[in-house]
Amino acid sequence: MNDSSSQDDLYNSLKTGLSETEFAPIMQALEIPCRQELVGMPHPPGATVALILKGLRVDSSTLTAAILSAPLRDHLGQQQIEERFGPAVWNLVRNVRWLNAFNVYSPELIADPNQAEILRRMLLAMVDDVRAVVIKLGYQVNRLRNLAKAEYEVRRYIARETLDIYSRLANRLGIGQLKWELEDLSFRYLHPQVYKKIATSLTENRSCREKHLQNFVEIVKQRLYEENIKTEIFGRPKHIYSIWKKMQRKQVDFKDIYDLLAVRIIVDKVATCYSTLGVVHGLWQYLPQEFDDYIANPKTNGYQSLHTVVFGPENAMVEVQIRTPEMDQFAEFGIAAHWRYKEGGKHDQAVERSLANLRRLLDNKDDDQLLDDFRTDLYTDRIFVLTPKGEIKELRRGATPLDFAYSIHTEIGHRCRGAKVNQRIVPLSYSLQSGELVEILTTRNGTPSRNWLESHLGYLRTPNARSKVRHWFRKQDHDRNLRDGKIILEKQLQLSKITQINETSLARHFRLPRFEDLLISLGRADIGPEQLKNALGVEKKANDVLDIVAGRRGSLPAASSDITVQGVDNLLTAFAQCCKPVPGDRITGFISIRKGLVIHRQDCRNMVALDPEKQDRQIHVDWGEAPEPRSVDLSICAIDRSGLLRDITQILASDHINIQQMGTHKDLRDNTVKITLTAEICHIDQLSQTIDRIRQLPSILEIFRDG
Repeated sequence: MNDSSSQDDLYNSLKTGLSETEFAPIMQALEIPCRQELVGMPHPPGATVALILKGLRVDSSTLTAAILSAPLRDHLGQQQIEERFGPAVWNLVRNVRWLNAFNVYSPELIADPNQAEILRRMLLAMVDDVRAVVIKLGYQVNRLRNLAKAEYEVRRYIARETLDIYSRLANRLGIGQLKWELEDLSFRYLHPQVYKKIATSLTENRSCREKHLQNFVEIVKQRLYEENIKTEIFGRPKHIYSIWKKMQRKQVDFKDIYDLLAVRIIVDKVATCYSTLGVVHGLWQYLPQEFDDYIANPKTNGYQSLHTVVFGPENAMVEVQIRTPEMDQFAEFGIAAHWRYKEGGKHDQAVERSLANLRRLLDNKDDDQLLDDFRTDLYTDRIFVLTPKGEIKELRRGATPLDFAYSIHTEIGHRCRGAKVNQRIVPLSYSLQSGELVEILTTRNGTPSRNWLESHLGYLRTPNARSKVRHWFRKQDHDRNLRDGKIILEKQLQLSKITQINETSLARHFRLPRFEDLLISLGRADIGPEQLKNALGVEKKANDVLDIVAGRRGSLPAASSDITVQGVDNLLTAFAQCCKPVPGDRITGFISIRKGLVIHRQDCRNMVALDPEKQDRQIHVDWGEAPEPRSVDLSICAIDRSGLLRDITQILASDHINIQQMGTHKDLRDNTVKITLTAEICHIDQLSQTIDRIRQLPSILEIFRDG
């Protein structure tokens, strides 16, 4: 840079508001030689972008990265930048370089609104520090400013891309300064005649508008002062592109746009908003159809303000917005609310929180927590990949090429036999990353593989793709499913080293009426290999129980039909005395070394606290078809009164419950009595009903089941 005064101006502009420590890396970045010198440029490459971003009050790291991200400094590698500026600046530079090199935009692609939205989200998702997107927007503004001498088609392409992608991103990030300039410059290249006509009309009437606006503000200020209302009033500029959009939307000419004069009034509280509105409406006539009370009736996105249009001094129409500082802050920080209103995008709380944080970050230089929020919040559960035609697909994080194939078309997924990522062959279980170009290799008559459904192999990780594969198998021929099911079962039996199974028991495990239905379900992938493996493991434990019981027949109680183990009844069992299960209780079996198969309630404290190394000795059991009555212990606490025992025993007798044992203990200190009894219960429902009836007796404090 030969002009020392120009260099001094640049340094002074960038240094404003920064300490010597903050400015030092910026100065160092400016002094690094470029890959080649550009003749006639007033500032080093990247410096102009830094000046653009300076107006946003971004931090020192962002300005430094903006300078180092210039294409003519792409010879600087990771080691050089990290050694001189630290890893955070390098990370920003790396992200901006990727964004500057990214080019999948095409007018045909953006013709699909969904693709336009996905592309914008992809750009946000591809960087782990969203400040890189802010720098990219600065480069896009600079690009448009220097686009006038480019070829006609180049100008139109870049302008269209800017309106479709980058101005929308600026809008989302709440960076109005960049948004307005991106829109106006793009509109100028796309519709030069219309732009010139509107600009000329604005210029011709500017002095008149400013006069009307100044007069309006002075009158309102004076009147509000008389009413003891403290306020801040300022004009709200209208931009050429937004004027044209309104002309298009309302189908009117420039002269019919009535809100070219616009002011915003900020007052202290909600009640004052309405008082101020009364003052404004008292001064001038208003258009009823243009009045909106977004305070009493907020927009669905949470936006609040009073909007009105009045015929001001000399009958000039003025748009007025009245709001509190909190509402104005929400309009500034609630970025997601604003862009959804303008663009009609989807609700996404993570995006809303992150983008609001970004606007705060621009105004707070040293907020490390906000920086951490950015690196984790935006689209952490999504990836965005490209088809060979440039179409963008949004998938859940961890998705594979096979998931991608099914997202394109079901038949593509069925016939998939391989994949290329960035022109390189990868396994079908490869985890895709955002920004990768994916090409699916298919065969003419391909069909899904059952291995794709085995979760531990990692072929499919999205529910939609797995559902499509299962559906394909369900549609296949009955005989083929039966045959394939037999093969699957035989293979799993060999792997599990099981030589004999109870077919009825195994089918019942899956709640199927017949063993053949089980084989068909296996064949069409309704039951997966892991489910079968687990069921066979239970079956093997049942056989182990039979062996244990057979070996200890002399030391166990007699066999009964109370309990069924995987469809096998008449087993020798013992009932745990710690919880005394009764028919109807949810039960579990435990293979005891001394007692064989012991039946516990599933909520038994001994089963809940079972050591991990003993948990594999638990086995699934059910009550048999005709379980015998079982003993249960009850405890009753009550205030002692005459006839208490009689009332309790009458309920037990009426419910046909036999009392085996009963005891009482009276506490003279508070005149309470504790009654313990053991009764024979046929079913848990009978027990519950009896407990409820006893609980409703007078003076009963508590009744509960022991164990």
